[in-house]
Parts: sequence; C-alpha cells; structure tokens
Amino acid sequence: MQEQLDLSSVDLTGVRRGQWIAAISKIGESEGFAEPLGKRHHALFVERGDTLLVSFETLPGIEALSDKATPLGWDMATANGWSSLVLVSSRDTWFRDELIYGFFDQLQDDGFFDDFETVVFYGAGPCGYAAAAYSVAAPGARVVMLQPQATLDPRVTEWDGRFPEMRRLDFTSRYGYAPDMLDAAHHGWVLYDPRERLDAMHSALFVRRNVSHFRLPFMGDALQGDLLDLDLIAPILTAAASDRLDGLSFARMMRRRRDHAPYLSKLLARLETTGRLRLAQALCENVTARLDAPRFRRRLEAIRTSRSRASA
Repeated sequence: MQEQLDLSSVDLTGVRRGQWIAAISKIGESEGFAEPLGKRHHALFVERGDTLLVSFETLPGIEALSDKATPLGWDMATANGWSSLVLVSSRDTWFRDELIYGFFDQLQDDGFFDDFETVVFYGAGPCGYAAAAYSVAAPGARVVMLQPQATLDPRVTEWDGRFPEMRRLDFTSRYGYAPDMLDAAHHGWVLYDPRERLDAMHSALFVRRNVSHFRLPFMGDALQGDLLDLDLIAPILTAAASDRLDGLSFARMMRRRRDHAPYLSKLLARLETTGRLRLAQALCENVTARLDAPRFRRRLEAIRTSRSRASA
C-alpha cells in the first residue's frame, strides 16, 4: 500500500499560480483525485478518514490566509484525519458554472458521499453561498457558512450593490437559491456580524427549521481571517461534525475574542463614538489589566482626563 503523504509537510508559498495548480493536482491524483472544472475551477480530493470536509476556497484566499499556501481542508485532514474535497476557484465566482453542477451530479450518481459517515460543507462569503448551494448533493450533511450570500439575483437582493459585475451570473437555475438548498441538510450554521448590514440581511434569508444563526457583533466583514487568527475554524468544524455546535459551546469558543485586538478595537471605537465613556473606560481598564496593550493604555488615560474635566 502506498504511504500517505503528510499534508502538513507541503509548503507552496511563493509558487506561481499555474505551478500551484499543477503541484496541488499532482498531490490530489496520488492521494485521491484531481479534476479541472473549466479554466477557473478545480476539484481536489484527498482520502483519509470517514468524515469528509467539502470546502470551497479561492486562490487569493488561500494565498492570504494560509501560512503554507495550502487549502484549509488540508489542515483539517492533517489535524483530524478527515478526508478533504476542496473546490478551488481562481477568484470569487460563487462557483456558478455548469461544469460544477455536473461534477456534483456525478458525485451524487456515483454514491460518493455515501462512503462517509459524516459530511461537512464549509465556506465563507461567496464560498459560503457555494457550501450551502451544493450541500443538497449530500443529504444529511452539516453546513458551516461564514457571512454567506443567499443569492445575487437582483429580483431578490437588489439592496446588495457590492458585486455589480456578478449580477449577470445565473442564480435561478440548478443549485441556485442557497437557503432552499439547505432543506436536505442535517443542520446548517450561519455565522455573521449583525452590525454588517448587508451580511445580516443575507443571513436573515437563511431562516430554516434546521439552520442556526450565530451573531458575532464587532467582528466585522472578514470573519474567516479573524476566526483563523483565533484558531477557531477547526474547533467550529469539529463541533459541527459531531453535532456539538450549539449556542453554549459557541459562546465558550468565542471567549477568545477577549484577547483579540481587532475585536477589542472595534468594540472600543463603538463605545467612544456613541458617547459611552464609562463603558469605554471599563473596557480599557480590563484590557490593560490583562494584556500588553499600549493603545488601550493611552485611550484609558485620555478617557479618564476627559471624564475628569467634564465632572469638574
């Protein structure tokens, strides 16, 4: 039997995109399969355990977020012994392509997903849309979505003007409206910052009996990067796979935000801009007591001075 490759040893940083595709495809072919899906998409399967993570990722995202320029799905394969099916796009395409429809049709016809005890779909933003949309090919799947779009069909989401060049894509045919595609899922989880208005509006369209919504106020519009910085993507996916991802377990995970400078800075800015200086002072006192945070120390001194003058 061929010895399995240690995916954690693969480092593709600095590799040009054409060579990156060739390198990752070679690994896929030796460990499972690799399949080009047109010019902009590739599918890569690495066979390991009886839990399968289907992750939707973009090349720019992999380059920006991975220390080794490898798919997030491979991290889970290494850490948990999961199998990994990665759908990679050259840019944000929402994976709206007939070749991808056909790919998932074929997987379903072949009973591919039936070979696994647990299937988890994952994606963020446009990739979160795809995770929801294609999860219908694996009934009973768990689906984790970070700030997903429900559709870009202007008849439904004309209020979202962020992606005008993508409006020409067809979101009305097969695998089209992401919330409807979750009906066959075992459970879905939507993570979003309710203060990001458009993300919150899309998230509201995912109201289903089998979908939970987890609010992450003051985390902003780049949840995947922040959750990776907090080392929380893997625990979230692991909890979802074992049906342990609920409000209490998620709240416990998110306590790590207490030490996350970007989150604390957003929270402080909100308190100050709304004139809640007493709470801003309390936040700065808490942070400076626990962390080496020069910015918060300076703000604490300024707030104390301001409140002292106001009360004089």
